[in-house]
Parts: sequence; C-alpha cells; structure tokens
Amino acid sequence: MPQPRTANPQSALVIAALISALAISCAEKKEKPREETVPVTVAQVVQKDVPLEIRAIGNVQPLSTVAVRALASGQLLRVWFREGDDVAKGQVLFSIDPRPYQATLQQAQANLARDEAQLRNAEAQVARYEDLVKKDYVTKEEYGKIVADAGAARAVVAADHAAIENARLQLSYCEIRSPLNGRTGSLMVHPGNLVRANDTDPLVVINQIEPVRVQFSVPQDQLSAVHPNADVTAGNARGKLTFIDNSVDQRTGTIALKATFDNRNRALWPGQFVTVSMKVAQRDAALVVPARAVQNGQRGQYVYVVKPGNAVEMRTISVFRTIGQETIIDNGLAAGETVVTDGQLRLTPKSKVEIKG
Repeated sequence: MPQPRTANPQSALVIAALISALAISCAEKKEKPREETVPVTVAQVVQKDVPLEIRAIGNVQPLSTVAVRALASGQLLRVWFREGDDVAKGQVLFSIDPRPYQATLQQAQANLARDEAQLRNAEAQVARYEDLVKKDYVTKEEYGKIVADAGAARAVVAADHAAIENARLQLSYCEIRSPLNGRTGSLMVHPGNLVRANDTDPLVVINQIEPVRVQFSVPQDQLSAVHPNADVTAGNARGKLTFIDNSVDQRTGTIALKATFDNRNRALWPGQFVTVSMKVAQRDAALVVPARAVQNGQRGQYVYVVKPGNAVEMRTISVFRTIGQETIIDNGLAAGETVVTDGQLRLTPKSKVEIKG
C-alpha cells in the first residue's frame, strides 16, 4: 500500500506568505480614504443700512429743444457760430440781408412825416372853423366836415405809427438770436442761400443740456413707493425726480417718470440710454452677503456657512431682495458669519474647506 506524501515545507511557507499578503491588502482596502479639502473663497455677513432702489432703463432728453426758423424772408448773409457750439440766450446766430426791410421802414417813416403835416393842417382848420361857426360865418355842416377830416388825418397818423413799428419788427427779424442757452446741432442752411419766413425746415436745432432730463418707466405695482423729489442716479450723475405722469400706460402697465440733472459735467447726452436707480426707501441694519454666495436648491435658497475647523454647514435662508451684487437676507444668518462665495459645486455638508486668498 503506497504511503502518503509529506508536504514540502518550503511550499507551505510560500502559501502562508501569500495568505498574509492578501490579508494585509484587504485590510488596506477597508481603510477610509482621506477627506479631500475643497478650495473656496469666502466673505463675511455684513450688517449695514441699505438703500432700497428701483432700477430701470432711461432715455436722456434735453430740458428744452428749439428748432430755429426764420421769421423774415431774404438772403442769408452770415452764420455767427460753428456747428456744435454752445450758445447763450440772446446771442446772434444768423444775419439776413436787411436792406429791403430798411427801405420799408424808411418809407413808413416818410409816410408818417407827410401824414403828420396833413394832420397839423387839419387841426389848424378845426381851430379856425371853431371860431367861425360861433360867429355864424360858416355852417355847422361845414364845421363838422372839417372836424371829420381832422379825425381821419389823426387815424392815418396812427396807422403810420403802426406801420413803422411793424417795419422795425420785420427788420429786427433779420438778426436771428438764440432763444435759450444750449448747444447747436447740424447747420441746415449756409450763407448765400435764400431763406423763407416760417419755412418747414429749421436753420438749426438747439438743445438745452444744462440741466437735462432722463425719462424712464416703472411698473404700476411700484407706484406706491415712488414719491416726488426722490433721489435718482444715472451713471455717475445724481438728480431729483421732478415728474410723475398722470396715468398708467394700459398697454405696458407702466408709468412714465422724469428726473432732472444739473449735468454741469456733461455726463448725460440727449438721446443716450442709461441705467436709472431711484431710491424709494432704506432698510436699516440689514444683513448683507455677496449675491454669488446664495444658491438655489430643491428646498429653496441656501448658503454654505464655514464653521470652526474649516467644516461647512448647508444653511437654508430667506432672501429679502438682491440689489446689484449684494443680497439682503431676511433670516437664516447672523452678522459676522462666514459664507462661501465660490466653489460651492464641490461641497457637501461633510466637506472640509481650504480658504483661498
């Protein structure tokens, strides 16, 4: 009967070593991996007074605009400004050939001199006939005719005075002056051209841009927050609300407003579109965080709050309003707490963070 073979001692050692190595490998696999720290940027919750504003897109309009037209017909002799110049009220802008109007004035003055002489003669006749009619040297009918002739002469003189005033007025129209302080636009007519009184096309358009207005509209549901003389900003310019329309536009559900700006630095230009901010109230001691710290989830809005030991807490919050780059918090945070502003996508409630910057 064959004897059983004795196991090789070396093979047993190899098998034991393999089993030991396998056990160590399994043990290593069961060890927890090290937690990875997530790099983030943070900001503190700040408590401060925040102005509450209504924002809209506005259009800059000149305070006044005048299309300058000729009131007298004639040849344009001279233009006294350059296109785009600032002009003052009363400054001469255009000169029209005055010679026809000067001749008309001189003729009216000559007519006046002639008719005044006739009036003096008629009045002298009245004085003579007044004595004669008392002495019955002339009839009352003759005297009445002399008096009537004097009255007619007096009316002719009055008409001559009116004609002179009209001629002087027409002559004054040969100098066209600026009706306001403003800035000129493109010149429509050049010297040498014939201009007509009250022509459809203006000679130039002048816009008053100091001060200037900005027109904008707000939704009708915000009308209750709007009050006259409210502070308004447009870019870097500051002004006051000076106009609230008397009705809501039924097509858009908005109401038109206008704010006036002194515009001494010419920051606003007619026709320009600007972002308008109007202060309607102020929230005192408001809790404010950067708007990018606020995230939206299935349970609403939340932020990640950095806790001691660089741990984070996912905190549900209630937002009052976002204004520009800042969000006002109603509840859920306290002043001085630290919130994550960048890197939230890699965070979980069990994450550790590494603060950058």
